[in-house]
Amino acid sequence: MKTVSSVPAKRSRVELHNPTGNGVSATHISEPPTETRRVTTRTVRDMKMRGEKIAMITAYDYTFARLFDQAGADVLLVGDSLSNVIQGNETTIPVTIDEMIYHARLVVRGAQEHAMVICDMPFMSFQVSVEEGFRNAGRIMKETGAGGVKIEGGERVADHVRRMSEAGIPVMGHLGLTPQSIHQFGSYRTRGITKEEASKLKSDAKALEQAGVFALVLEKIPSTLAKQITDSLTVSTIGIGAGPHCDGQVLVMHDMLGLTEEFHPRFVRRYASLAETVREAVRHYDSDIKKGKFPSEKESY
Repeated sequence: MKTVSSVPAKRSRVELHNPTGNGVSATHISEPPTETRRVTTRTVRDMKMRGEKIAMITAYDYTFARLFDQAGADVLLVGDSLSNVIQGNETTIPVTIDEMIYHARLVVRGAQEHAMVICDMPFMSFQVSVEEGFRNAGRIMKETGAGGVKIEGGERVADHVRRMSEAGIPVMGHLGLTPQSIHQFGSYRTRGITKEEASKLKSDAKALEQAGVFALVLEKIPSTLAKQITDSLTVSTIGIGAGPHCDGQVLVMHDMLGLTEEFHPRFVRRYASLAETVREAVRHYDSDIKKGKFPSEKESY
């Protein structure tokens, strides 16, 4: 694990019995088991200061959240990408706040050892007004137990961020390719490739930092621009398709584990090929049933 508590060794007085029958006292030092600290906003800030990279991955249910947490992931993001990978929609726009809350509750239940859980604020959960965004962020925090929310947008959502932060709701920002604005942008192209757009992203990042975000996702922007933004901020940056200079990285679990096969962006590194593993397992299961090989005598009561 990445962060452990500095609990002092526990000292206890023990009575040792010598062969003559005279008791002699001695001090025995016993070391308590290492205790893992929960990742918090302070942990994320401290990791940037130490130059320690932040590992974030999306999660949508109890089982995977538990596995990722045990493996040492620092942050679990309940992304509105569940609209794509869980619900099968083409964009993130259809997912509702009630659905986000449901999945975030499951992830929080699974992440009991280490990881901080952040929940995306879905489309139209904050765009209407600052106050509606604030109320919905409060719902997420109260109903899920998450450690914070993530909101897309730059200077235009700075007042939302400020309102949430002042009330004690940790907020992670999101700049660059913002999937909730896909119909406005018209494509998933790289952002910040023009001088004007790069300048706007830099000013947006500063506006969000001043408004109170504790971290900032940078999605699909040039590596050099991501480095400039990262170096200019005191808060942590987490990249996805933004090069190696961010303070951390995030991937969608289905992409990283090879559960999605039709999606091949250059920034995704596959650490497993679970789609074929699952298909092969089900083929064997189906075959064993049809051939009468499952269940066996040992698997029966």
